[in-house]
Amino acid sequence: MSIELVKILKKRKINIACIQETKWVGPKAKEVDGYKLWFSSRSKYRNGVGILVDSELRDQVVEVRRVTDRMMSIKVVVEGLTLNIISVYAPQAGLGDEEKRRFWEDLDELVGGIPPTEKLFVGGDFNGHIRPISGGYDDVYGGFGFGDRNGGGVSLLDFARAFGLVIANSSFPKKEEHLVTFRSSVAKTQIDFLLLRKDDKGLCKDCKVIPSEYLTTRHKLLVMDLAIKMTRKKRVVEDRPRIRWGSLTTISALEMGAKLKNMGAWDSSGDATSMWDKTASCIRVVAREVLGVSPGSRGGEVDEYRTL
Repeated sequence: MSIELVKILKKRKINIACIQETKWVGPKAKEVDGYKLWFSSRSKYRNGVGILVDSELRDQVVEVRRVTDRMMSIKVVVEGLTLNIISVYAPQAGLGDEEKRRFWEDLDELVGGIPPTEKLFVGGDFNGHIRPISGGYDDVYGGFGFGDRNGGGVSLLDFARAFGLVIANSSFPKKEEHLVTFRSSVAKTQIDFLLLRKDDKGLCKDCKVIPSEYLTTRHKLLVMDLAIKMTRKKRVVEDRPRIRWGSLTTISALEMGAKLKNMGAWDSSGDATSMWDKTASCIRVVAREVLGVSPGSRGGEVDEYRTL
């Protein structure tokens, strides 16, 4: 499963992925084809969450918190910004109220401990439906949902409101196939969600399901595009002295022609490559003499950016 998922993440150029139902036991980490996977699980038969980070960002992870087998977070420092990514797996509808209460209390405590100056992104399987009508939650819900709202959906909306978050995959008008996150032979629903702070909503350029990517689970890949500038590298650009071809006039062209004739630029002999090399060299020498050259200078550093 992990290898198949990483292949998809690489193809789609996804830097960080929150995953659920990992089934790997223990608070550990593992290498997966260039990505690093941190996970938290108590049993290989139930629950389990994880976060995959690609080769460009894995060394910038400064903190990993494993709260329960349903919840964990990492802290990544990128270009002076601190990003907190939380992966969650909410209890299913059939489980008891006590387990659901503990889940939301744990999540409240985890999110409440993140400073408001840091970026926050929450992704996971919330096992709830929010429906395609805001119904009093316009401040956290964009109105583009799928399915009938249930208790799990209300809990998610109340949580988002309490911490000033917005549900990213409800904020963009999409066709049904780009909204449905879980599909089986008998049902299709939207139970996976990505959230971020309201103040950072402008960072999110798009959020949708990619239905063409098939995983061994019945969940679909839900992707959020964030426009966070990252300096990939800095390269020095040198401005070398250049011939002032822009100053070429009829008079200067005649002058150059006479000089080239006197130099024997057109009297080359031998193979074509040797003839061209001699003629080109003569032209450069004469052009510098007649037209002049621009002063060379050391250019500045050029930043190259990418999006996360």
